[in-house]
This record gives sequence, structure tokens and C-alpha cells, in this order.
Amino acid sequence: MVRYFCEDIKFNYKNRRLNNRWLRLVAGSEICSLGDINIIFCSDPYLLSVNLQYLGHDYYTDIITFDYSEKPVISGDLFISIDSVKENASFYGATFEQELHRVIVHGILHLIGYDDHTPEDIKVMRSKEDYYLDIRKSLGE
Repeated sequence: MVRYFCEDIKFNYKNRRLNNRWLRLVAGSEICSLGDINIIFCSDPYLLSVNLQYLGHDYYTDIITFDYSEKPVISGDLFISIDSVKENASFYGATFEQELHRVIVHGILHLIGYDDHTPEDIKVMRSKEDYYLDIRKSLGE
């Protein structure tokens, strides 16, 4: 089950049913199923505090994923900074929705087991993100 929350901001995420169907498809394509997924939208300062408190990292990021999976069932918390998503969308020439979906699927791919520490890992992760973003487009908005 995918649940959506806001921590220190007001944000209305639309198309939740479509998103849930898409995420089930992503998981199924990777021979996994969705367990409990919490998507928590927040601000840059909030996510920085999570990054400091739980990971000891003193920098901003667009997403932090906490993995509680017991494969093949994936579960976890995706903390997403709406501030960073907006900034990245502008920087990369994407729409806000495109960048938000990229960040969401990025977190799901982490739960599935993909990493982004090496250049080769990053290449695989980007390829998977692009593939699943194309699938989302085919599902409609």
C-alpha cells in the first residue's frame, strides 16, 4: 500500500491512483511487490534535518530512502524535498511533475536494490528511471 504524507509543507499530490498503479508495475517488472510505501513530501530544511539526524550528512538532497524491505516485498519511507524537486526541474529543463516522478521511481529503485554510488550504478539507475518514466507516460495522466 502506498500512502502519502506532508511533513512541514502543504502539497497536494494528484493522480495517486495512477501513481500507485505505476509503482506496482515497476515493482512487478523487477520481480518484486509493493509492501508498505510511505511517500513523505517535505521542505529542504526538513530533509536536511533528517539527513543530519539519521545519516550524519550535512547537505541538501532531493530524496532520502529508508529501506524496510523483506525481498521480494519492498517497503520503505521516501522523504522527498519539494523545494529540491522544483529546483532540479528548472535546472534540468523538466516539468515539476516529470522531476517528481523521477525522484519517486528513484526511491522505489533503491528499495528494489539498485544503487547509485559508482558511475556504472548511476548509468543503470538513470536507464531504469527513463524506462519506467516512459511507461508512466503510456499509462496517461
